[in-house]
Amino acid sequence: MSVQSLSNARTKTVATVGPASITPDILKKLLHAGVDVFRINMAHGSRESHELAVANIRSASETTGLPAGILVDLAGPKIRLGQLTQNPLVLNNGDEIKFVRGTESKSDNELTSIYEPLIDEVKIGDAIVLADGLARLSVITKEKDHLVCRVNDGGAIRSRQGVNLPGTHLSVPALGPVDRDNAKWAAGQGVEFVSLSFVRNAEEIKELQSLLAAENSLAMVIAKIEKREALDALDSIVEATDGVMVARGDLGVEIDIEKTPAAQKRIIKTCLRFRKPVIVATQMLESMHASKQPTRAEVTDVANAIHDGADACMLSGETAIGEYPVEAVQMMNKIMTETEKSLSQQRARMRSEDYASAWEISDAVIFGAAHIAKRIHAKMVVIASRESEIARIKSKQRDLIPTICITDHPNCYRRMSLFWGVTPVLCSSPFQQDELLSFVNQWASSNEDLQTGDHFVVVTDTDLLPGVHDSVLVAQID
Repeated sequence: MSVQSLSNARTKTVATVGPASITPDILKKLLHAGVDVFRINMAHGSRESHELAVANIRSASETTGLPAGILVDLAGPKIRLGQLTQNPLVLNNGDEIKFVRGTESKSDNELTSIYEPLIDEVKIGDAIVLADGLARLSVITKEKDHLVCRVNDGGAIRSRQGVNLPGTHLSVPALGPVDRDNAKWAAGQGVEFVSLSFVRNAEEIKELQSLLAAENSLAMVIAKIEKREALDALDSIVEATDGVMVARGDLGVEIDIEKTPAAQKRIIKTCLRFRKPVIVATQMLESMHASKQPTRAEVTDVANAIHDGADACMLSGETAIGEYPVEAVQMMNKIMTETEKSLSQQRARMRSEDYASAWEISDAVIFGAAHIAKRIHAKMVVIASRESEIARIKSKQRDLIPTICITDHPNCYRRMSLFWGVTPVLCSSPFQQDELLSFVNQWASSNEDLQTGDHFVVVTDTDLLPGVHDSVLVAQID
């Protein structure tokens, strides 16, 4: 039985696995430090290293008794430069440089790309952004086999760095052959989350959902919002997907960087409205790659994401290749717990009018349970469920009342690791009332936050309406 403190951070931590964190020993330390979900970035590493990561994560979770979801992050159609004649290649303001076909440059004033249709799809006047914004070009002439570009913002670039084409309509699918193969592999590994990069519309999300369903996968699909087109179709994407990631790296290149904070707030607000979990990612504690302390600006960035309503914050290079992966997670957890102290008990609850009546009943019941818990000063709300949806509804109410969700389904148990304020607990199957109360008392006996005589509120169902939680009872720890 997993035993977690109810005083842990309610905001969840996603940590990227890499050379600095792939060993079982480090993974166990990261779990104890506060990691809830581990991300495997399919853009880096081999299939063998990815399989090792999955095996080590599962082992660390079983050893520690702490739930750990796995997020497989599909690379998507990332466009990159080809091989340059020199590394780095310095581009100066006002220079004219060519994009030519092929993958290897033949002179210093030529660039190539691994994306073959680039020259065909880019138009005169379009922007080309290199190396995550380090250099910006504009297309001034277009010929059959090359583009002539002017350097507007110069910088030093290297082979294989990223190419962004904001404003250009690309024919490349979000889910290409490599990503489809990786998604099938993820389904076979039984992971809890699969994220799709460079999403442009809801149809791309549905395509991945269909692929996973065909592989009998229960994984939740996470839409990465990092394209201008995704912002234009935000409501339909959020409605279709199971969760969202604010991928600020490429998003800050695709749109003007000064517009990124407002875009982040808009994405989070939309996810609150549709009750979908949202992860804020990229450079949250970037300086902790090589420092045991973050900058004041990074601390504020994490806190602001929590105040905006983020369910989770993600660490990338900090835990994948950084020198202090455990310290980065510990710091993230400290910022989260301190920030959550200032969250209002009366946070506005966003509503969507698109839910069926069964969802409205569940929503009303879980809201009522939280209200009862508050009035009687109950120590926690207990949800008994074989599905994760009721926990997701409770998560989005943001009432700050400690909540455990008991389930007998291992995949559901790990999926709930992403839900704000929800502590997943795995059991055999105590869904009869006497068994359930006995299980809660046994669990509480190992939790220092609970004492004999403490009240708790239980939400379950009476089987009157399939899939609807419509029963609330008050009990005591004995």
